[in-house]
Amino acid sequence: MPKETEKMNTEPGVSGTSTGLEVIQTELDRRAYYLRTLYDVSKELFGTVNFEAILRNFMLMTMGNFGVFRCFILTCNDFADKVRHFVSVGFDEKEQARLRQFSCRFLEGNATCMMDNKGLEKSSATPFPPDISLIFPFRIDGDQIGILGLGQKLTEEPFEKHDKELLGTLVNNLVVALKNALSFEEINGLNEELQIKNQELEKALHELQTAMRKVEILESIKANLCKFVPATVTRMIEKSPTSESLEAKERDLTVMFLDIEGYTRITEEVGGTETNSLVEKYFSVFMDAIYTNNGDVMETAGDGLMILFLSEKRATHALDAIRAAATIRKKTAIINEISKDISQPLANNKGITSGEAYLGASRYSSPTGSRWTYTAHGMLVNMAARICAKATGGQILTNRVTAERAGNEFPFVSLGKFDLKNISEEMEIFELLQ
Repeated sequence: MPKETEKMNTEPGVSGTSTGLEVIQTELDRRAYYLRTLYDVSKELFGTVNFEAILRNFMLMTMGNFGVFRCFILTCNDFADKVRHFVSVGFDEKEQARLRQFSCRFLEGNATCMMDNKGLEKSSATPFPPDISLIFPFRIDGDQIGILGLGQKLTEEPFEKHDKELLGTLVNNLVVALKNALSFEEINGLNEELQIKNQELEKALHELQTAMRKVEILESIKANLCKFVPATVTRMIEKSPTSESLEAKERDLTVMFLDIEGYTRITEEVGGTETNSLVEKYFSVFMDAIYTNNGDVMETAGDGLMILFLSEKRATHALDAIRAAATIRKKTAIINEISKDISQPLANNKGITSGEAYLGASRYSSPTGSRWTYTAHGMLVNMAARICAKATGGQILTNRVTAERAGNEFPFVSLGKFDLKNISEEMEIFELLQ
């Protein structure tokens, strides 16, 4: 062989080039393997949102890629005193219990190792069994940490630097997948809470609708009953629903009795049906005057009414009664002028008294049942009825107390003293002038 050729073959550049290409090819193959591994693991990890399924899939993929037959993953709280998840392959129950204990002890004292995501070779300083070759602590979030433990490779080769780098990348993907799972669990939990709240809201709405229907029924009953109950009683019950507010008490009030004069004659003249329509027509006008002046009809009896006037001030309820009576007289005259239902004008007589009387609920019992009524009773009421009986031709008569309380607002004239039925002393009666 020529010396030049021999020299060329022995030049270091030729063999060096061949070796360099082999190194580059090896590195390219290794990186391609890493990418395939990363792709396969990521596909398995992000294909589910179940926390434990992610751990188990990652563990099995890692064992296959690194050629190990024993592996475990543990997660716990930040204080390493409460295990949350544990998956393993290749360990019996006793070994699993020791791994839980060793892992928590290690994580409790090596929190800083979890910040750089670097695998740690098992050494005499770690409490793990001899067949655990590599441990890899990691942090999932602020209150959850974990550790990955790998046994020996089937080839019994050590874990190289590039193995740890690949494992670090895979663990980073694991952490992302676990965070996604935690977020999903949180969202799912919030959705479940929302569903529970919606069910509670629907139940509350149903109960409210049921209650509203009951209220509507009660309001309907109330509206119908109010037609037959004095407005005074209705107001008192609304203000104070207890029965104490209805107990009979002595009150200063004004009583007015109103009587249609010649009611029997009118009935004979036009008949019962027409008389009833006529009375309703007049009484409707009376009611407007009564309620406008704060009066309340306590009792009705065919052609008559018993009306009460209440107020905190004594003069006020007396004046209210007088105004109501004067208005009724004026309205009656107007109706008489335009009405052609009867041959003679209708007159209504009124007797008014002011003073003390008992006012409240009274119960009347019998073998067939009980009946409650709310009214005033006493001498004052009897006096008003007797004075009304003395009135004729639409007169408005009162006792002295009522006339005095009117002051100068209405003109009264004394008619003298009269004997009234069932009243021992004569009583002076006053008439309200036109």
